[in-house]
Amino acid sequence: MRQEVHTAFERTIRMLPAGLILPQRQIPARVRESAKYRRIAASVAEVGIIEPLVVTRLGNDRGRYLLLDGHVRLTILMERGDADVRCLIADDDEAFTYNKRVNRLSTIQEHFMLKRALESGVPEERLAKALNVDIMAIKRRRSILDRICPEVIELLKDKAVNPTTFDVLRKMKPMRQIEVTELMCIAANWGVNYARALLAATRQEDLAKPETPKRVRGLTPEQMARMEREMMSLQQDFKQIEASYGDDMLHLVIASGYLSKLIGNSAIGVYLLKHHGEIANEFRAIIAASSLDQYQGSLA
Repeated sequence: MRQEVHTAFERTIRMLPAGLILPQRQIPARVRESAKYRRIAASVAEVGIIEPLVVTRLGNDRGRYLLLDGHVRLTILMERGDADVRCLIADDDEAFTYNKRVNRLSTIQEHFMLKRALESGVPEERLAKALNVDIMAIKRRRSILDRICPEVIELLKDKAVNPTTFDVLRKMKPMRQIEVTELMCIAANWGVNYARALLAATRQEDLAKPETPKRVRGLTPEQMARMEREMMSLQQDFKQIEASYGDDMLHLVIASGYLSKLIGNSAIGVYLLKHHGEIANEFRAIIAASSLDQYQGSLA
């Protein structure tokens, strides 16, 4: 016997009077003065509401609605004096935040969407007005990946990277771009200041224009030379650790398994605890550090 699947929303988007929608909170003044609020307002003015508001019917009052998602959009529409609002009506008032289920666009994803819009014939002026930015920002975002190697694009495709970071990467040759990007990913730091520090530690021959002396704001040539030497030493140490990491982990797992069985023997455990307490504690620390076979027995 087939059971009908219950949908959480009505199947059609409806135009509802703004005065019949009851918000759950008021948008504070500091939010209305923010750049993000102004950007949303500019987008609404230019292209309208793309994502409808989410509401639910208010109790027994079938003529009024409780707003679940879209408080900023509703505030902007009411400030504009719009009488009706596009809404999606939910069957219940689930108390979770819809925006927590939204995947934010990365910098590179924004670039490809912007490029696709431009290729589809959308004028730069309209995009700038819809995003509430200067037209020069649109031109800059359009060329943000120029002279960036494909490997770097792949590494950063889902990261929230400062757009100025790409300006720093462009000053390096492709292989150095990859090295710097890998270091940024390891540190989970894609800020422009960190990128500039890595640029300062880059050898002259690894620059996109090796004939031009590198200049980093706030650093003298002597400081950059010292950073370059320290970075070379750090990279060598990192490669040595990377080469031996697999073998070291294997030895740790084998040693941890052996020690776990050794201390798991009650007679040996009691003896070590009685006569060599420090060694017993060290053995237990090694077992715990391996995270594969933590010791569960008792030495008592």
